[in-house]
This record gives sequence, C-alpha cells and structure tokens, in this order.
Amino acid sequence: MLKIRAVYNSLGDAEQRVAKYICENEEEIIYLSVTELAERCQSSEATVIRACRKLGYSGYQDLKINVARELVNPIAKIHEEANLDDSCYQVLNKIFNSIAQTLQYTSKVIDQQELEKAAQAILGAPKIDVYGLGNSASVAKDAEHKFLRAGKNCVAYTDSHAQVISASFLKPGDVAIGISHSGSSRDIVDALEVARERGATTICLTNYGKSPITKVADIKLFTASQETRYRIVALASRIAQLGIIDTLYTYVALRNHEAAVEGMNQMESALKNKKY
Repeated sequence: MLKIRAVYNSLGDAEQRVAKYICENEEEIIYLSVTELAERCQSSEATVIRACRKLGYSGYQDLKINVARELVNPIAKIHEEANLDDSCYQVLNKIFNSIAQTLQYTSKVIDQQELEKAAQAILGAPKIDVYGLGNSASVAKDAEHKFLRAGKNCVAYTDSHAQVISASFLKPGDVAIGISHSGSSRDIVDALEVARERGATTICLTNYGKSPITKVADIKLFTASQETRYRIVALASRIAQLGIIDTLYTYVALRNHEAAVEGMNQMESALKNKKY
C-alpha cells in the first residue's frame, strides 16, 4: 500500500479513484475481478490496468498478489509522533524507526530507470549544479562534497539568487539537481526552469509526485515518507535524500575511478595540514 500512496498524487482523477478504492478495501480487492473493481470505481477495465502499471505492477493480478502478501505479513506502522510524555530514548526509537522505514519504503518505490538515467547524466556532465534551500540546503552541500570526491565539477547553491544566476550559465550536457521535500519551493522550481531553458538536464529529488518541481524536471527521483505533526518523517525523508545522493555518488565514483582516486588524493593533500 505504501507504493500506492507514494505515487497517488501523480495519478489522473480516474486512476486516483482506483488507487483510493484499493487502499480502503485491501481485503476485498483480492477477491474481485478487474471488471468488478472497475464497476466499483465507476471506471473502465483499461483504467484499472493502466493504474496498476503506473503503481509499479505488471497488471491487476500482480497487484492482487502483492496486496495478499501484505495482508499475510503486514508491515507494522511505526511512523509514530513524538510527544511530551516520551523519554529521550523513546524519542530516539521513534526517530530511528521512522528513518529505517522511510529508507525501506524509498528503495521500494524509486523508479529504477529514472535512477539509472540520473546516474548516467551525472557521470557524463561537464558541470553539475545542486540547488537546495532550508532543510534541503544541507543535502545539497553533501551532494557537492560527494561529487567533488568523485572527480566531478559540482557546486551547491543555497541562495535563491545564486541558483538562478548559475543556472543561466549552464549548457547542454550539464546537470542541475533541485532538492525539495515538498516539491513546492518556488525558488528551486525557478532555478530548474532556467537550467532547462539553457539545455541542461534537470533532476528533481522530492517526496511528492504531483508537485510543481516535477513539471520542470527531466528526471524525477522520489523519497517515500508520510508527514507527522512534528515532521519526524520529513526529517527522515532528508536521510532518504542523502541515501539517494550516496547511491549516485558511489555509482559515479566506481565508473569514474581514475578521476575519483586523483580527486581524493588531491583533497587529502590539501587537507593534511588541517588535521592533528
């Protein structure tokens, strides 16, 4: 069911009716034919099949099999909210549980083809811009450090004016990565739009499929977390973002081995006097 919720906002209206019915009637779904489900959703069989494929399944039968598996072996709900009565250790457990499940969920819902496209674009890019504001700024800076270590020309911009200015100098073949949990940061969207107009490949890293940032991104990478009142899992989503950045860095470093080793040696040499 997590996979469905993660991409729900990116579905069309008729497909959302199908997805909503599935989520609200899990036990019934496994006994329904595709025709019966279509009738209950006031939709067509073709819409049901299309919705299943957009949700990451090969078809309706594949979806039913996976729903049945979840009913037999359900994943415990651990996105709990921290509250005033919790001890510090209880808060730690809730935070760690949320992070662990968000990482697990993200690995299940991420589009493998989009991830591969992002890795290849970064690997071949002469220049990489990374844009992040607020909580996403630290993720952007981490990406900068990682890709520099992999021998790539990468700069993170955490000022909205600097983002747009740098984006205006990008060229075809360059890459611009916009990081926004909500996908609704106007400044990040504006910077990616400028980068795209200049011919750069644009990549977004967000939690929401139907958000403004996805409209200006050539490649879309999604984390999977659910909001709580104190944003525990929004913080967990940041860890998932870092995990995706680490994945891309490792992929690039392995395939850009000589440049990565040279870059690491140069960095170690430059930093040797900074350590005791």
